[in-house]
Amino acid sequence: MNFGIIRRVLGSLLIVEAVLMLPGLLIALSLKEASASAIAIGAVVTLLAGGGLLLSATQTKSTLRSTDGLAIVALGWVLISIFGAIPFLLSGFITSPVDAIFETVSGFTTTGATILEDVEILDRGIMFWRIFTQWIGGMGILVFSLALLPALGIGSFQIFKAETPGPTVSKIAPRMKNTARILYLSYVSLTITQVILLKIGGLSLYDAVLHAFSTMGTGGFSIYNDSMGSLSDFVQVTLAVFMVLASLNFSLYYLLYQGKWREVVRNQEVRFFFSVIGMATLLLTLNLTFRYHFTFLRALRDGFVQVTSMISSTAMTIHDFTEWPHFSQVVLLILMFIGGCAGSTAGGMKAVRVLVAGKLVKREFSKMAHPRAFSPIRLDGRIMPNEVVAGITSFLALHLIVFLLGTLLISLENYDLVTSLTSVAATLNNVGPGLSLLGPKNNYAFFNDFSKIILTLLMLLGRLELYTVLVLLAPRKWLDES
Repeated sequence: MNFGIIRRVLGSLLIVEAVLMLPGLLIALSLKEASASAIAIGAVVTLLAGGGLLLSATQTKSTLRSTDGLAIVALGWVLISIFGAIPFLLSGFITSPVDAIFETVSGFTTTGATILEDVEILDRGIMFWRIFTQWIGGMGILVFSLALLPALGIGSFQIFKAETPGPTVSKIAPRMKNTARILYLSYVSLTITQVILLKIGGLSLYDAVLHAFSTMGTGGFSIYNDSMGSLSDFVQVTLAVFMVLASLNFSLYYLLYQGKWREVVRNQEVRFFFSVIGMATLLLTLNLTFRYHFTFLRALRDGFVQVTSMISSTAMTIHDFTEWPHFSQVVLLILMFIGGCAGSTAGGMKAVRVLVAGKLVKREFSKMAHPRAFSPIRLDGRIMPNEVVAGITSFLALHLIVFLLGTLLISLENYDLVTSLTSVAATLNNVGPGLSLLGPKNNYAFFNDFSKIILTLLMLLGRLELYTVLVLLAPRKWLDES
């Protein structure tokens, strides 16, 4: 393990985080809020810790192996979560260290699960930092660092590969820092466009920016206790549309910029993703019309907004969907697991994995009739390598195992089964709200510290797609220098 360069990258990462605390600090100072000192101390402590790691970094070989990249990403997310929790603790809005880290991890992993019962009492500076963590974590703070810091360019593809969700990762540009910059240019452009539309819809600049951060990062934190229930129809639909846009692979936007729109239209994952949205919206519309007595147009609007919110893992709500018919609730639960596209800011298992799993099932049926036939798995007209297919199946199996183990541990608190199951599903898939005691009107404050620690770990496992975090539990990887 290349400990010297790992310390150097982690130190740079903490310095970047300290700088990213400044906008919240400036807002708190301009409004003369008491939380300004808490954010300032958090930024200074984070800056000093980052500087200390940089100074302690010894000069070593300049290349990173895959295990180094995994360790940097896993440790990096743990560190930014710990230091990012400092403003919450010092401000007094959250008094428990476990709760503060839970809230911070929920933000950075874009889960949107909260232990706060009343978010509207937060100072604006603290509120900005809370929601800004989702936008930072959406594309990935290490990807952000790669875009800004040439010093991280050495071996940076290993970092990018470990932090970017999806079964396969490829560069858009020959140099890794240029790939990161292209991705962030798309991310920032969509965020600015959304802010403009939300301003047109009647939101203040502050509200528009924070809602754009929350939806583009597909996090779901809101500045209102009723999420987006009190917002206008135009704003709700605008948020839903951008949730969908944030759930698409960001490399597709670069293809559109190059005029390769046919490649985007023919992309099988995109077509599958939109098919799922269309089918789920239709099912909810019919169920809400006939069983919940909505008018058809209202059921269509509410169904579309809630479907896009759930499949994108944003999980902002306009109603308490735990009061909807059970059929609609089960549809939303399924969408939690499917999630968005690979290379997006959305959570879940990713649409491409579900698509490939469906192709594998179809191939097994075909083999029953034609056992000697050669039936490779194809995606976008290309044969998928066996190692990629194997990686997808092993990921799905591991996802299920972690889900079951997590549910077993959470069930020790003896809450009802639906609460235990959906708390794990919502955190592992980075969604946020669940069902039963975890509906949109409730929060995670009632869990004990042990359960909160388990759920916090699940959020990290979900955001970094299991293997990146699990490498921390393999000591031999740390000591292996071969």
